[in-house]
Amino acid sequence: MTDLVTPLTTDDLTGADGEALLALNNAHAVELSWLEPEGLTHLVGEAFVARRVGVADALLLTFDQAADYDSVNYLWFRERYPSFVYVDRVVVADSARGRGLARRLYDALFAAAKAAGHDRIVCEVNSDPPNPASDRFHAALGFVPVGTAEIHGGKKTVTYLERRL
Repeated sequence: MTDLVTPLTTDDLTGADGEALLALNNAHAVELSWLEPEGLTHLVGEAFVARRVGVADALLLTFDQAADYDSVNYLWFRERYPSFVYVDRVVVADSARGRGLARRLYDALFAAAKAAGHDRIVCEVNSDPPNPASDRFHAALGFVPVGTAEIHGGKKTVTYLERRL
């Protein structure tokens, strides 16, 4: 099978492709957070690695420690680690699940991070409300818990994870 993972740039966010990617994100806003078009453009522009599969079968956005990003979860890592790559969002369309696309996106990220000299990939997974599928997926990739936090006024609890490269 040919490699389906391709780079994502702000130029890809115009027209139907941009609408499809925004719709993919916002269909999973509970897990990811809702975005407006300008928000998605900003995130892709700041990304260390931004990748997609197909037009909008799957999406991965990550940031390194120098990004202009104010997410409470990203800032948690920035306060603790001098160097890291933070997985802000990874999502697979319901119609594309079960094809290993999230794994392929992570494999591309691990290779890019190692090539750039990074030794730590970090992310968070919702623990309340729970996300057991994401917990299993990240554990299978070698991520381990490094902290927890209540966010959004206690409406959500997350577990912070790390994978050393």
